[in-house]
Amino acid sequence: MPELTSTEFVLPNTMANWPWLRRINPHFATVKAESEAWFRTFNAFSSKAQKAFEKCDFCRLASLAYPALDKQRLRTGCDLMMLFFTFDEYTDVLSAPEVRRYADSVMDALKNPNKPRPEGEHVVGEVARQFWALGIHSATPLAQKHFLEMFEDYIYSVVDQARDRDDKRIRGSEEYMILRRRTIGLHPSYPMQELGMNLADEIWNHPVIDELRRIAVDIVLLDNDICSYKKELAQGDDSVCHMRFFHIQLVSELSFLTQHNIITIIMHERTTDLNGAVEWVATQRKALASQFIELYKKVPWDDGDAQLQEYVEGIANWPRANDSWIFESGRYFGSEGLRVQKDRKVVLSRPGSAKFFAE
Repeated sequence: MPELTSTEFVLPNTMANWPWLRRINPHFATVKAESEAWFRTFNAFSSKAQKAFEKCDFCRLASLAYPALDKQRLRTGCDLMMLFFTFDEYTDVLSAPEVRRYADSVMDALKNPNKPRPEGEHVVGEVARQFWALGIHSATPLAQKHFLEMFEDYIYSVVDQARDRDDKRIRGSEEYMILRRRTIGLHPSYPMQELGMNLADEIWNHPVIDELRRIAVDIVLLDNDICSYKKELAQGDDSVCHMRFFHIQLVSELSFLTQHNIITIIMHERTTDLNGAVEWVATQRKALASQFIELYKKVPWDDGDAQLQEYVEGIANWPRANDSWIFESGRYFGSEGLRVQKDRKVVLSRPGSAKFFAE
C-alpha cells in the first residue's frame, strides 16, 4: 500500500475553461433571510450547531444554481437545500436501518404534505412536509412528478451508502460512481429549474438531455469529493487512526473514514498516494468538461422553445454554481474558501479534529 507522504495537496482548477460564468439570483438576500428564519423554527440543531449550519450558506448554493427563478420558486429551491443537508448531517453517522427509517419518514411527508406528522417522529419529517406543502403551490404537475421520482431515488441511495459504511466497504471506482451519482442529490435538484415548466416527455427524456444531466452530475460529484476530502477526513474517528495521521503508512487505515469519496477509492484501487488520486480526478474532470461542451452542441434546439433553452442552460450552470458555492461558503474550507480558490492549496487536518456539528 502507498504512503501518504504529504499533509497538503494542490486543488486542480477544474472550472478554468468552463464557458458558463457565475450568476446569482437577484432575490438571494431576501429569500435567504426567509428560508433561514423558517428553518430555525424547527430547532433541528443546537444553537452552536445552527450557527455552523448557516455558515454553509445553503441558500447561496440555490441562488447560484437557479439565478433566473422568481422569488417564490427560489424559496422552494432554498428550502430544498435545507432539507438535503439536514438529512445529510443527521444520517452521516447512522446505521443503514436507522437511515432507512429517516428516509421512509421523509418520503411519506413529501407524498402527503397535508398530513400531520406522527408524534415523536424526527424533525426531518416535518421539514420535508412543510418544504413541499409550500413548493407544490408554484410547481407544475410535471415538475412535481419529476421531483418526487428523483428525490425518492436519491434518498434510498443514502441508505445504500450507509450500508457501505456499516460494512466498512470500499467500492471500486465504477461501482462507486454509479451509487455516487444518486447520493450527490443533483438529479432531484434539476426539477427546481423546471418548477414552472411543462417539458414534454420526448424532450425531458431525450438521450442528449439525459446525458447532459448525467455528465453534469459527474462533474459536480468529482468536484465535491475532492473539495470535501479535508472535511471528511477531519470528521473521522481519531481513535481509529491512533492519532498517527502525520505518520500514516496504510491507505486502509483511512479508507473507511472517507470511503464514500473518489479520492479514497482511487488511492485504494490504483495503489497511489493522495497527489496521484488528485491528478486522476483532474484528468477525469477535464475529459467530462469536453464531453459536456461537445454534447451541448447536439441539443435538439427549437427556436420557439424558451423552456428548453432555460432548462438546458440550468443544467450547464450547475457545475459553475457548485464550484462558486464551495469557495464562497464555509461548508468545506471554513473561512479560508476564497483563499483556497485563489492559491488552490489545501492543508489537511488531523482525523477527529472536527466532529459531526449537530451534536
